[in-house]
Amino acid sequence: MRRFIGYFLLGFAGMASCQNAGEKKDTSLPEVTTPREQPRSNFTEEGTMKLMSLLAEYYALKDALVASDPAKTTEQAVKLQMSADSMQRFISDSTHILYVQVKEIKADAGEIVLSKADVEKQRIPFEKLSNAVFTLIKEANLKNAGVYRQYCPMAFNDKGAYWLSPEEKIRNPYFGKKMLTCGEVTDSLK
Repeated sequence: MRRFIGYFLLGFAGMASCQNAGEKKDTSLPEVTTPREQPRSNFTEEGTMKLMSLLAEYYALKDALVASDPAKTTEQAVKLQMSADSMQRFISDSTHILYVQVKEIKADAGEIVLSKADVEKQRIPFEKLSNAVFTLIKEANLKNAGVYRQYCPMAFNDKGAYWLSPEEKIRNPYFGKKMLTCGEVTDSLK
């Protein structure tokens, strides 16, 4: 309530000073937003932060594929491997489904690194990697991270493929600029 009153008084003072300067009076109230809750999961706070780091590296990899930049894609795949390695050491139980998913993420990122000169070849393991990341965050019960699962029905000769994004806006990593907005949101973990 104090915050609202403070914003209201600031807005009122701002309107008064604008009116004194001969400018048009702004009658709208300032927008009051509530801060987003911190991401949380079945992990400890440290584990959740490692998971968020892995997700951030995944998003950077996806963005490099959207840009159709094989060198940047390779660089981001290496960073994702390092983040996955840190996550795998944190989980440590090699029989746990989360450990298995992180192992899959490392392997798929490794395939992307090996295909470093050809962005079309890099896109192939990205499909499996995307599914493994989605399974990982879903099994870890990640909340408050704003993850959108998106789908392009035309990827891989109309077989279709999924990817994850921090926003609803479609930026297709399977086609890049050729079909940048082809796809739809199919699920979200908010």
